[in-house]
Amino acid sequence: LESRIKNQTITEVEQQGLQVMQLITQTIRNADSVNSPGLGVSAPLLSVNTNTVDFNPTVFDLSHGVIRIKEGAASVVSLTNSRVTVSALSFSNFSRIRTPDSIRIQFTISYLNSVGRNEYNFTKTFTSSATLRQP
Repeated sequence: LESRIKNQTITEVEQQGLQVMQLITQTIRNADSVNSPGLGVSAPLLSVNTNTVDFNPTVFDLSHGVIRIKEGAASVVSLTNSRVTVSALSFSNFSRIRTPDSIRIQFTISYLNSVGRNEYNFTKTFTSSATLRQP
């Protein structure tokens, strides 16, 4: 039973991390431009413009342990659920002048262990990068 619970805990963290990372990297690759962070800067939020005017800006941020997305005037949508908490969300723009923006994404997800049992302890840091495609 403990092994099954541990496996479910790991799976929950890994699935949420991979899904969020895939959405963020795909959004960056399909973006027209990066508003924030600026060249050579790291920031706790990412703002990009897309080719769909209604979605501008598209912003990813962290609020109370939840990664969120806001597209244009639409409501904020949570990308992670209440079974995990996220910390240390960071976006770093490491591109060079006159090159497409390249963004490094990093965040840490921990399973919420409300019962204090070891099999519910699991934390993983996710890191990836994405570059805007040239038109």
